[in-house]
This record gives sequence, structure tokens and C-alpha cells, in this order.
Amino acid sequence: MFHRRPFLSPNLPGFLAWSLASLSTWILCPACSQRQPYDKIIRNGTVYDGKGGAPYKADIAINADTIAAIGDLSKATAKEEVDALGKAVAPGFINMLSWANESLIQDGRSQSDIRQGVTLEVMGEGSSMGPLNADMKARQEGGEGDIHYKIEWNTLGEYLDYMEKRGISCNIASFVGAGTIRTNVLGEDDRAPSPAELARMQELVRQAMREGAMGVGSSLIYAPDFFAKTDELVALCKVASAYGGSYISHIRSEGNKINAALAELITIAKEANIHAEVYHLKLAGKDNWHKLDSVISQIGTARNSGLDITADMYTYLAGATGMTSAFPPSLQDGGFGKLWERLHDPLIRSKMAKAMNTNAAGWENLYYGSGSPDKVLLLGFKRDSLKRYTGKTLAEVAKIRGKTPEETAMDLIVRDSSRVDVAYFMMDEENVKKEIRLPWVSFGSDEGSYAPEGVFLKSNPHPRAYGNFIRVLGKYARDEKALPLQEAIRKLSWLPATNLKLQKRGCLLKGNYADIVVFDPAAVQDHATFDKPAQYATGISDVFVNGVQVLKAGIHTNATPGRFIKGPGYSKK
Repeated sequence: MFHRRPFLSPNLPGFLAWSLASLSTWILCPACSQRQPYDKIIRNGTVYDGKGGAPYKADIAINADTIAAIGDLSKATAKEEVDALGKAVAPGFINMLSWANESLIQDGRSQSDIRQGVTLEVMGEGSSMGPLNADMKARQEGGEGDIHYKIEWNTLGEYLDYMEKRGISCNIASFVGAGTIRTNVLGEDDRAPSPAELARMQELVRQAMREGAMGVGSSLIYAPDFFAKTDELVALCKVASAYGGSYISHIRSEGNKINAALAELITIAKEANIHAEVYHLKLAGKDNWHKLDSVISQIGTARNSGLDITADMYTYLAGATGMTSAFPPSLQDGGFGKLWERLHDPLIRSKMAKAMNTNAAGWENLYYGSGSPDKVLLLGFKRDSLKRYTGKTLAEVAKIRGKTPEETAMDLIVRDSSRVDVAYFMMDEENVKKEIRLPWVSFGSDEGSYAPEGVFLKSNPHPRAYGNFIRVLGKYARDEKALPLQEAIRKLSWLPATNLKLQKRGCLLKGNYADIVVFDPAAVQDHATFDKPAQYATGISDVFVNGVQVLKAGIHTNATPGRFIKGPGYSKK
């Protein structure tokens, strides 16, 4: 320990010698340097750095929003401490496909994802919360379901700023939606942009990138994104690439034409010189399950050629979307309003009933891919009069209503004036396990973040909203032994962070932001089912976002330290 020496000489050399001796003593005495108190210390945990390295025992200190130290801090003090004995300590998890756009407006606590360790929600699958023009804002407000809000922004950056100021427990980021850009300039019509219109679309992407967008996101099985040709997407992606952004896509087919759809994504990546990611990698429809090896090979060949191609996935056998995906996109030329009008025409309805049972070549028919109406589960309606059907299959509702499943599907869309939320059971468990092992695959819920209370109970979410990430740690890493725990954590944190080019996030390192998750690897468990989806996962005890504890001993603290995480092209105005 340091002992102060008496100051015997008034001369300057003596003072300097004493000062140097004092300094050297402090440097050589680690215990002394630990006496400085920290804001928080997480003690006795097993640290998983996020990069896939072997776990090790260590304490982690936090000052303000930053990791201040990692190591043996047994002699250090802190204002607050968390005992992580017997638990894993990991970087916060990243949800690469979040639909929390609206749920966070209703409840900024992000309960169902925070309780799974998710500290960053990444939005923008095809549509984004900006840029919006007056017509788009009016349509969006008019089409709101259970959650009602006033749109107080125009651009994507303004929305993300609005959310941060409103107060959120998680961090948020977003891609700018290719469909949103297209609608802003072209409306929802099936036509190509003129050169002047394409230039305007590119300028909107440029603005979004400067505001902090992560890149361009598309959803090419749905109108209006479906109407965009490859050259249009390349043009938008070239702008995003110039700002260091990415392209992320729900590709045109996840079934019959998946190889052609992947070829388009690879072409866009090459021509725009951009990192490209496949949203929710899957093989939909039993007839397509055998294609997974060819898909993996196709992506592997592209990666080996120098292209940066990655993917994300969810950990369930059913996807969730709208009932409208049972119809060809041509029926939606002009937008949902036109589709609604067309479904009143008996001749069109007759054609659509036939189309629903066709293994379509030119579009992705999820109804056919599911195999039967008893594999189509109804999740959500706008109108209270139809909510009694929530949780029933289309086959069950058709029997109740005394009509065919096809007629019932069209009737429900017309009566609800919405696309009607449904789950389609289409995937294979062995394929899911194989995808989970792929080193370039991260994870996304493709859902909002909810709480089992209030307005959120008016509709059934897909259970992935409450269990997608915990299943990676529990069901697949621990129980199925599909991958080691440190690799599961890497794919939940460092992999998506590097794909997004995030700075100081995604791994546990001194100087990085303190987004940290503490959990019991032996106890983590999902509980949400399709019958009872609104059930929190368990096993996550503590979560920190930007150094602030938002989950403490399994209880949400109601803290809202979340930030708008800006993309690599961000520039201050």
C-alpha cells in the first residue's frame, strides 16, 4: 500500500522525487486502483465475450453507459451490485427483424423481448415508419388496428428520434423500406419508375442514410415491393452502399423459386457492392424442404467469391403474415383499397378461390404452401366483432360459417377491412436445426415486443414474440445440442452487430457500451405457444441497456434508456 512520505525538503527536486514515487506506487498497486468506486459491478459471472471465445470467470464494472473494467474486481466497490454466481454474462442480443414499430409506441418497455435479453430492435422489412407523405400518413392512421397513435413525424430519422424522446427500454434502429420509398414516389401501382422518379427515390434513400438508416430493406413477395424490378433495387442499394449501408430482403420466393430469388439478391449485392442479408431464411412448403442444401451451397459459393451474404431466421415452424398472401400480388395493384373492392366482384372471387389452390409459378402462395386450411391459424383482426375467431384455424372458422375455406378467407378480409393476421405452418424442424448451425445466420423475431396485458391481449401474436431468442439458448443450444452456447451467443450479438457495422456494441469489452444480459443457461426457457402465446420467457435475470438496468432479478424496472442507434452513413445536420 502507499504510505505518504513526510515532505522534508522545500526544494523542487525533492517535491518531484516524492511525486514520482507516489505515482509509481499507485501504478504498481492494483488493489489501490480498485478502490475507486464504480457505478455498478456484475460479480462472479461466467463471461461470454460475444465473439465466440471460451467463457471465463470475471467481474464487469459499469460507469455511466460504458463497460469500465472486466476482471477480478473483488477489492473494488460500487454503488450497485449484481451477483451473477452460476450465471452467464453476455452482450445484449440483437433482433435483426423486429416489428416493434407500433408496439413500442403503445408500451416502450419492450417487455417480451427485454425478458429474452434483446437490447436492440432492428426494423424495416420492406416498409418503414418513414419517409411518409401526407397521403401515406392518412392511410396509415386510417388503417391502424388495436394500437392507435398520431403520426408526428415525416422521415424515418424523425420517427426514431421521436421514439427515443418518448422513452424506450431498448435501443432501436431501422432500414428504410424499399416499399415505403416506392409508395412515397409512385403510389401502390404496378409500374416502373421514370428516370426522374427513380432519381427522387434515390434521393429519399440518401436522406434516410444521412439520418441514420442501416440500409435498404425489401419484402418482395408483397405488393408494392413485388412490383419493383431488380434494376430498381440495385439503384436504391447503390445509394445505401455509398454510405456504408446494407441491403436486407424478404426475397421473392422462399419455396418454389428460392434459388432464383437468391440469385437476385446475390446480383444486387454484386452490382451495388453491398452487404446483403436474407430475412428469415427458410424453405416453405413440404415440396421444397429438400432444397435447403442447394440454398446453403448457393450462398456459400457467393461468400467464397468475396460477396458479403448473410441471413437471419426465427426458430419456429410457422410464419406469420396476412391472409392476403393467399392471393396473387396483381390483385393488390393500386393498394389494399383496390383489393378490397375487387373481392366484392363474384367473378374475381371465383378466380381467386381457384388461385388459392394453385401451386403458383409467378408468386409465392403461402396458403397452398401450408397444405390445408387447418394449417392456417387466425391471429388478429381489427374489428371486435371478428375477434372471436382469434386462435382458430381457417378450417374451423369455415365450418362455423358454413362456407368453403377460400370463401371464408375472402369474407374475413372484406369484413375486417384488413389483411387479417394469420400463421402459416410450412417449415421442417430438421431444416430449422441445420439453419441454426450456419455460422453466418443470426436471429430475428419478425414480431413486435409486447406485454400480456391491455391492448396487446386483443390479438394473438406469433409465439416468437415471446420466445424466439430464448429458444436459441434453451431448446437448441442446451437441449438439442445444435450448437455450443458461446456460438449461440455470438450469433445473437457479435454477428449481427458486425453485419450492421455497429461501433462499440455486440461484445463485452472495456470501453464498449454496457448492453449486458445475465441469465441462467440451465434455466432459460420459452413458454409461449400458438394456443397461449402471451407468456414471458424465463431464465433471464438482469438486463442492462446503455449501462442502465432495465430488468432486475427478473422484474422490469420501467427504465427507458434506449437510444436511436444510427447507421454508418449518419451525418449531423
